[in-house]
Amino acid sequence: MQHIADAAAALASGRLSAASLVDAALNRIADPSGEGKRAFTAVHAEAARAEARALDALRHAGRAPSPWAGIPVTVKDLFDEAGHPTPAGSAVLRDAPPAAADAPAVARLRRLGFVVIGRTNMTEFAFSGLGVNPHHGTPLSPWDRATGHIPGGSSAGAAVAAADHMGFGGLGTDTGGSCRVPAAMCGVVGFKPTARRVPIAGVLPLAPSLDSVGPLARSVACCALLDAVISGEERPQPLPQRPVAGLRLALPRGTFLTEEMDRTVSHAFQRALARLATAGARIEMLDIPELAELPVVNATGGFAASEAWAWHRKLIAERGNAYDPRILARIRRGERMSAADYIELVGHRARLIAAIARRTAPFDALVTPTCPIAPPSLADVEPEAGYNRLNLLLLRNTAVGNFLDRCSISLPIHRPGEAPVGLMLTGETMGDAHLLAVAQAVETALAA
Repeated sequence: MQHIADAAAALASGRLSAASLVDAALNRIADPSGEGKRAFTAVHAEAARAEARALDALRHAGRAPSPWAGIPVTVKDLFDEAGHPTPAGSAVLRDAPPAAADAPAVARLRRLGFVVIGRTNMTEFAFSGLGVNPHHGTPLSPWDRATGHIPGGSSAGAAVAAADHMGFGGLGTDTGGSCRVPAAMCGVVGFKPTARRVPIAGVLPLAPSLDSVGPLARSVACCALLDAVISGEERPQPLPQRPVAGLRLALPRGTFLTEEMDRTVSHAFQRALARLATAGARIEMLDIPELAELPVVNATGGFAASEAWAWHRKLIAERGNAYDPRILARIRRGERMSAADYIELVGHRARLIAAIARRTAPFDALVTPTCPIAPPSLADVEPEAGYNRLNLLLLRNTAVGNFLDRCSISLPIHRPGEAPVGLMLTGETMGDAHLLAVAQAVETALAA
């Protein structure tokens, strides 16, 4: 069973129970030949089974809180869950006091009866796009596991869990690509909403100016439903059906396409564009010269380093030796950033948001590869130089959407047997509903 809608239909008809759905997910997590032991930092097996039984009883009595009551989902290890610590993939916070309450996004899932079956592994403190974690192990991308390829990060376990059917989707966060990069590396869908739509309260921060809470799942419709729930919609509705014919998709010139794109990604991306054009989409090249300013504007570390340093500096002074050294080095970049640098960065961001919005307004979405390369191997990222180079490369395209305060989504476009490749659609600020409908039309056209 692939999608949330399938599971809801099976629950409504009585063909499946919440208990059976939860058991199936937990059995996959526990399979010693699978990735469960690395994809999760904690599994709530006993509590999840008890919740499922209770929801089955409510459904039998006609009192289920929603059509989705009993469907198992996951949450990233930086969300507060009442009664559990929030270590954010770290060793330094492993023994932190348990959270007093669920984060709002988690509470909204529970209110509709979704069953949280566990906490998914992540890059320590969400500060890398590779998904490597030295404390809990690194879950592998589904691609060529005999060789061992990175899952992408920082929401690594959420993507692997979705790909391996350890639940029907999960909550991640996206500060520079942390939902979309692992989605691309693992062959699932990852959605980054406009940040303000979903509360980040109860989520351990990386950079609050950029942090956004988004879902990873196996289809656009699944992500759209989870997004509707966590953004507070009382009665989530299915996405409106729209054809791909007539869509105007802007293909930016420049670094998105020309620098360091490997042959695997180029071939899959061009094949997808050709298919969309055949289906009637209008794909137009667009000059966005302001994008060339982003590396310069962020040269001193950007929001991520400065805001992470502000949150971590006291903890680093006390227990810095317990951090992943590579993550520690990235956080420490913020130590050198002055208040004047930060104020200047805020001004640059506002100017670029306004300038680029004028250029993209006539289009339904920007279309690019999510990442310019297929999943690197674990061996590729072991050397310091490889780690840093590949991390920047994986995040290069996705980070634009965070800086510009936009919604963005990654869809898998590879064929069976090929390395995972993501196609990214980026919409306007607060244009989330439109982008999700466009993404579903693209998904349908590419699957036809």
